Amino acid sequence: QVQLVESGGGLVQPGGSLRLSCAASGNIFSIYAMGWYRQAPGKQRELVARITGGGSTNVADSVKGRFTISRDNAKNTVYLQMNSLKPEDTAVYYCYADLVQRGFNRGDYWGQGIQVTVSS
Repeated sequence: QVQLVESGGGLVQPGGSLRLSCAASGNIFSIYAMGWYRQAPGKQRELVARITGGGSTNVADSVKGRFTISRDNAKNTVYLQMNSLKPEDTAVYYCYADLVQRGFNRGDYWGQGIQVTVSS
């Protein structure tokens, strides 16, 4: 079994900051990439940022310059530093990992999601 556990969400005022963390644990053989998606009410889930084991990143244009993704490979943990938050960043944020579980094929695994609300 593989688990992704997210933390760090909450309520913040516009212009504020939050840092999300996601730790992967369990029967993991190798992690290729980790990242974050988000889904706002009435909208489709969208990629926020992704980082490979080698450190290559993809960041959505809507958050570029405000959000930074980083990863601690030794801890199987990915972070999302979110600065200059806007009300339109309000969403449920989902952690994901592209990984190989021991004895299984490569696949995508998801966390349960964490709420981020930007409001005054």
